[in-house]
Amino acid sequence: MKGAVLFADPTVILFAKLLLSMVLGGVLGTERAVLAKQSAGTRTFGLVALGACLFVITSSYVDIAYIGVLNFDPMRTAAAIIMGIGFLGGGIIVFRGDAVHGATTAAGLWVAAGVGIAVGFVLYAVAIYTTVLSLLMFTGMWYLENRFKHWFTEHGPEAQSTDTQKS
Repeated sequence: MKGAVLFADPTVILFAKLLLSMVLGGVLGTERAVLAKQSAGTRTFGLVALGACLFVITSSYVDIAYIGVLNFDPMRTAAAIIMGIGFLGGGIIVFRGDAVHGATTAAGLWVAAGVGIAVGFVLYAVAIYTTVLSLLMFTGMWYLENRFKHWFTEHGPEAQSTDTQKS
């Protein structure tokens, strides 16, 4: 097993990590959106997982590139960017009654900061791939999440209980 890993392209492994994190975050978000009927759903959770993975990948490669350079930690700059964007994202999120608005935009802004950091640290392929995955999460998952919500409203437990009450 270890020998096979040596022949794998590191960029492909990075892409697989990013894709897996987005899919797993999307699965968690789908449960929150469809079953728990929460405002922050598939896209928000997928983008947050994608962004977190991107930050870890970027920090891993940056640390390797700067080993031996004294008194210089480029990830401190990245950490400050992440914190600042988190502050801006918190300002975008608005609560109205029992609904949350702007969480997906805030998560997208956070991922965009990660893309900018990755480009700044010369991880171009990772930044481009993350952008493509983010667009997939914004558009494709919006459609899929709405299909799930529509299906559950027609076939879910609440719909079945109203059908039995009508009979």
